[in-house]
Amino acid sequence: MSLKSLFEPESVAVVGASREEGKVGHAILKNLIEGGFAGDIVAINPAVDTLLGCACYPSLAEYGKEVDLVVIALPQQYVKEAVADCPKVKAKGVVVIASGFKEIGDKEARLEQEIADFCVRHEMRLLGPNCLGFINTELNLNVSFAKTRPNHGDISVFSQSGALCSVMMDLAEEHHLGLSKVISIGNKADIAGVDVLSYLANDPHTKVIIGYLEDIATGKDFVKAAEEASSKKPVIILKSGTTAAGLRAASSHTGVLATEDSAYGAVFKRSGVIRADSFDALFDVAIALSMQPLPKGDNVLIVTNAGGPGILAADAVENAGMKVAELDDKVTTFLSHELLSPVNSSSPIDVLGDADPSRYASVIKAAQADASVDSILVILSPQAMSKPAETAKAIANSLDGVKPVVATFMGGSALFSARQELTAAGLPHYPSPERAVTALKGMSEYANWKERPPRMVTRFRVNRRRVERILSRRQRTGRLQLGEVKGKDVLGAYGFHVPDGGLASSSEEAREIAERIGFPVAMKIVSPDIIHKSDLGGVFLNVANGEAADDSYELMNLKIRKKSPEARIEGVYVENMISKGLEVIIGMTRDPQFGPMLMFGLGGIFVEVMKDVTFHLAPITEQEAIQMLKSTKSYAMLQGRRGQEGVDLAAIASGLQRISQLTTDFPQILELDINPFIVGDFGSEPIVADVRMTLAPLQEKE
Repeated sequence: MSLKSLFEPESVAVVGASREEGKVGHAILKNLIEGGFAGDIVAINPAVDTLLGCACYPSLAEYGKEVDLVVIALPQQYVKEAVADCPKVKAKGVVVIASGFKEIGDKEARLEQEIADFCVRHEMRLLGPNCLGFINTELNLNVSFAKTRPNHGDISVFSQSGALCSVMMDLAEEHHLGLSKVISIGNKADIAGVDVLSYLANDPHTKVIIGYLEDIATGKDFVKAAEEASSKKPVIILKSGTTAAGLRAASSHTGVLATEDSAYGAVFKRSGVIRADSFDALFDVAIALSMQPLPKGDNVLIVTNAGGPGILAADAVENAGMKVAELDDKVTTFLSHELLSPVNSSSPIDVLGDADPSRYASVIKAAQADASVDSILVILSPQAMSKPAETAKAIANSLDGVKPVVATFMGGSALFSARQELTAAGLPHYPSPERAVTALKGMSEYANWKERPPRMVTRFRVNRRRVERILSRRQRTGRLQLGEVKGKDVLGAYGFHVPDGGLASSSEEAREIAERIGFPVAMKIVSPDIIHKSDLGGVFLNVANGEAADDSYELMNLKIRKKSPEARIEGVYVENMISKGLEVIIGMTRDPQFGPMLMFGLGGIFVEVMKDVTFHLAPITEQEAIQMLKSTKSYAMLQGRRGQEGVDLAAIASGLQRISQLTTDFPQILELDINPFIVGDFGSEPIVADVRMTLAPLQEKE
């Protein structure tokens, strides 16, 4: 059922309206009346006839007329009875303010569920419980107990925390920033972040959506709703609770490295949500998106009247993955003439400490006309010759509205009037270059996402039936760990290149396999109980002849029996030696909320020590796979540096896409590691050196 009737009602009843100041029921009724809501307002209080000039009724039933929205401002023990009265007035929406439900314990959680189920049966949408209420400034509707009453604006806020709703309203007032909707979702017994996102995505009065979430219960629904919302307007979300150890007790590298934080990062990246890393960033990005156009690229021109702040800004731009703009030669020549001093083609453009307002304006006008500049950061630090307020006016008057411009006027009280001028002109301003760059980065990321090509997921020709047989057999027998032998069998069916080889159960078999496939060979112990084979002497490389194969088999088994006597030995795998190449790791772990999450990282210390890995939700496109590679710190090594040749990036991307297809085709695969995946130069076939998989237990049919 649509949320329109709840958030845009024509009539409102407050159950629990109170005479006593300081009570929630008093604050909500007062906010509703003083806010100027034009619809019918009904107060429910059996003890009085009128309250704040509004007629009171003993109960909803005695009021007798229809009411669109009922706000219940009663203690927890009276809520269920009050909700039961709502169908008597044909209410379409209910807001429950009280706390003391599932956040307390199991008994209270059952009560909350009973109330939610009742609302569903009677086709009423429920906001809360344990919430602040909500505000719709377009209707002058304030059914919250917040102290602050926001002005009209085009930014809408939703939050799982009612307290943070109040904080955000207070910040908006400080920044002279108007809001459209403020929605506290509380315990999400019915209406959750997914529902609010969908509503605000289609709200004509909302230009930018910002949200605070502690958890997401319906993962796939959230991805769909967030992607739909982001396609229409910017969505910025601060997600707390990101330090949990991991998604599950994982055994693979991918599973161990995949934290709750990386899962949400992958979700936001996929759906176009701008992720705020801090509470400050939440508003910093929203202000810029509300006031300025999107950039067409990531080249940032820095204009400053002091060298130090300019360097800070340049560092922040580079650290954010953007570029310090290089000016066109004609523009450089023009600016050198205007500033009466040489200007470098690369910003920061130093207008010098004695810069007057016109000098700033000349540089900004020239930069706006330069096609190599995508956005502009203007910095002013107060000098004896500075005229901050006049400079702010000159900057504002020089803007053409085509490229985003943000400002950093660094300092304290001396810049108060200048900041007022910037605010009045709709020019976002920040106390430091780093925060200004954070805003530009959010804008740039969103602009890039908006301009992405249509998502086209490649489907490879594979032998799905063979994989079905292997996995179903292992699930039926309860052998849920697939080691190298069966893992390579599965990957081979999905188009991965695996070396020729076979499993030997005796030294004679090992020699026979080696002679058949050709020397040199690699020999590896096969055991479901041994993860790191080489640590126990379970790997022999470059075995050159038949005699060496015999000796390696016997010595390997001897070492394993000595170091791990309890390990179950299935045999020794003999395969062709792999040509040298760059070792990378690609894998998948299945998030319980969001499904298959793909991972990429460079092998060795880059994964083990530096944790330089990146994640993305499956299914994945070729472009998204390439972007995964580019987002790692070790990407330069893939490209080749200092005389070293680069590797075939498309081959790695293809491997990620094939894992994506495999793990979406077979949801019983919980974890998968190809480690290492040996990648060579362009045109060479990457090779699976080792693989591990974990399957889900077979579910019994009821």
